[in-house]
Amino acid sequence: MTRAHRDPVGGRGSRPTLGGERPMTPLEMLRVHPFLAGLPEEWLPPLTGYARPVVWHPGHRLFRAGQPAERFWLVRGGQVALDFPVPGRGDVGIETIGPGGVLGWSWLFPPYRWQFGAVAVQRSTAVELSAAGVRRLMESDDALGRQLTTRFMSVVVDRLHAARVRLLDLYDLPAVLPPTG
Repeated sequence: MTRAHRDPVGGRGSRPTLGGERPMTPLEMLRVHPFLAGLPEEWLPPLTGYARPVVWHPGHRLFRAGQPAERFWLVRGGQVALDFPVPGRGDVGIETIGPGGVLGWSWLFPPYRWQFGAVAVQRSTAVELSAAGVRRLMESDDALGRQLTTRFMSVVVDRLHAARVRLLDLYDLPAVLPPTG
């Protein structure tokens, strides 16, 4: 990974702050992220063991479609663009993920390869989680596994919808809407 990907949030060893008072711990970062809202408090400390803050600078490529999916991120600030390769057109943008969003779901389903690519559009901050560690937690706690799988399935549906809409737009195809009745 490039140094830009591995810098702690804020650079030079500083940590992100909660309202500017003091540095936030990884537990606090998880606690305040919308994706984890309503998750029982007792599940957050084990997740923290696999979490760390990261920062990306504009233009940093996080991953490409087809590469191994070994982590995922809870975006805290900035913007990351999702894209996918289209023959004859290169990487085509499909969606931008901003603060409060989730980046990555391919780590959850074998063969654990990215379905899309991602590149930072702006300086972006996130909490990075280890896929293997979170999968172990989910396997050891069925309730946690169901809860996270349900949340990630919502992300999958949203991403596939965005990809479908983008392809329709890209190829100038009319959207086929279901009949109303």
